[in-house]
Amino acid sequence: MRAVCLPDGFRLERLSRLHRRSGFTSGEPAVDSWLRTKALQNQEKHLSVTTVLLDDAHEIAGSYTLATGQVDFGDLPIEFIRRLPRRMLPVAVLAWLGVSQNRHGSGLGRRLLAQALRDCFEAGRTFPFVAVILDCINDKAKAFYRRWDFRDLPGHPYRLFLSTKALEAMMTDAE
Repeated sequence: MRAVCLPDGFRLERLSRLHRRSGFTSGEPAVDSWLRTKALQNQEKHLSVTTVLLDDAHEIAGSYTLATGQVDFGDLPIEFIRRLPRRMLPVAVLAWLGVSQNRHGSGLGRRLLAQALRDCFEAGRTFPFVAVILDCINDKAKAFYRRWDFRDLPGHPYRLFLSTKALEAMMTDAE
């Protein structure tokens, strides 16, 4: 998977003060609140980076937020940790992903996730990590991510992970 093909009239940009966040409604209040009130602050503090998908009217059609983090060795499945050191391990975090409610069902969520994973893959060439981790906001979101080969993290019913090996396979199969 090289670059994700976006529909005509859409483009990705790093979130800035110029983007009109107040009108964004995904249907998930936590996602909306994050984008409106916290995403830019966290980005300015170098805690995360939010990418917005803009339509031809410069309205936010969707967004995703990436960060780095750590996961405890013991939280990962046994078959995954066989050759890893027994300590906190670096991970990429897909912290938030949302699509404007009036664009649900248009495939933009899949495209945003694909681009977020592409960004993780590219970052992993410079800053290695063992997996991409995310926390699902509900069962519907969990089902969406599971279709992309994310697996349950034992003991955390709404936390999923995608191993770096699976991410690399996904990216190299599409190249």
